[in-house]
Amino acid sequence: MEIEKEHIYITPTELENLSDAPFSGDEENGGSEERKTEINGNWIPATSITEAKINAKAKRRLRKNSSRDSGRGDSVSDNGETLKIGAVPTSPKGKLLDRRSRSGKGRGLPKKGGAGGKGVWGTPGQVYDVEEVDIKDPNYDDDQENCVYETVVLPLDERAFEKTLTPIIQEYFEHGDTNEVSEMLKDLNLGEMKYSVPVLAVSLALEGKASHREMTSKLISDLCGTVVSKTDVEKSFDRLLKELPELVLDSPRAPQLVGQFIARAVGDGILSSTYIDGYKGTVDCIQARAALDRATVLLSMTKGGKRIDNVWGSGGGQQSVKHLVKEIDMLLKEYLLSGDVLEAERCLQELEVPHFHHELVYEAVVMVLESTGEKTFKMMLDLLKSLWRSSVITMDQMKRGYERVYCEIPDINLDVPHSYSVLERFVEECFRAGIISKPLRDLCPSRGRKRFVSEGDGGRLKLESY
Repeated sequence: MEIEKEHIYITPTELENLSDAPFSGDEENGGSEERKTEINGNWIPATSITEAKINAKAKRRLRKNSSRDSGRGDSVSDNGETLKIGAVPTSPKGKLLDRRSRSGKGRGLPKKGGAGGKGVWGTPGQVYDVEEVDIKDPNYDDDQENCVYETVVLPLDERAFEKTLTPIIQEYFEHGDTNEVSEMLKDLNLGEMKYSVPVLAVSLALEGKASHREMTSKLISDLCGTVVSKTDVEKSFDRLLKELPELVLDSPRAPQLVGQFIARAVGDGILSSTYIDGYKGTVDCIQARAALDRATVLLSMTKGGKRIDNVWGSGGGQQSVKHLVKEIDMLLKEYLLSGDVLEAERCLQELEVPHFHHELVYEAVVMVLESTGEKTFKMMLDLLKSLWRSSVITMDQMKRGYERVYCEIPDINLDVPHSYSVLERFVEECFRAGIISKPLRDLCPSRGRKRFVSEGDGGRLKLESY
């Protein structure tokens, strides 16, 4: 009996039921021959079943991915291929922390513009108003609105005082600005230690240079009235006189120096003129008596309480150039009168201007050019030789001084005739003594010699045209 072949197509519901059935080896390989399968008593082609199962598997995979990664926008094309639009998360943790909407809608921006969620400060640029105090608050206090909050600085004890102020005073010796020191001291709570400020400053200056002592006197004078009072200044000098036996151990000249500080303070008007008279007949300490005697002698040298400005000398870089030139000129003139090389060297070092030693070299050479005898020539040569060997004047300062003379020799020659020949001779002697180098000697200018007899003039002598 022959059975008629008919093509019967199944509904989508039947396709879903078919999708649950596993694939056989032949169906997966999809043989070349067309096969027929009976479903519900009907025979259908094998190719139609294969396509139906592929579509059902793709839909099942889509539903599984949609429940896992919502909002990724996966879709299935007509031929069963999956189209991926969104990016696949790298890890489950990244998917949990994702703040984008899971419904697949929106632009992927954070919720509430970034102002929502725990620990969020709010939207960018948001300005919060001042919170008003709630009167009904049980912790409300009527006096809290009138409170003024200030920073409380504890007063310094003796140990912290010395540790804090020592760097300030040492730094002042470098910059010399009393206003800066005053501002820094105002920020500190000195309490009852105000009188110790001059004591510490003087103690540090005793171990320093003359310029440091001059700066200390100016500092005490400027601080009086702003940081310390006149009573504090008197109390500080009382303490210095009591501590002189200990200060002498570190500074043998402490009694004389403290006496000069007292005289300068009286001259500046920050210490009473009757301060010294109050100690007459009541001092048993030898060092204190020597300090008061030194102050009395210095004050007696002034007329009518004239201010003592030069009690510490006139050295240091704080002096004007005009004043330093005058001091160097006086130094050289005193040396020509006394001939004491060591004294001239000591006076030059007390000026404390190593950067200005080229002025002494310049002035010494000019004095040689302006002199008429050999005495000045020999004495200045000995002075420069001594200063060079003791390294008081460096090579750079010596070179700079001679170069200044070389540049100004044309002007000097207008006032001092034959200065070129004297300069050449002095430079040659300095080179032989090892004061200057050969390149510096070769830079010495020389005036060209004029010919007195010319070729073809018949042997006549030319008139001197100097």
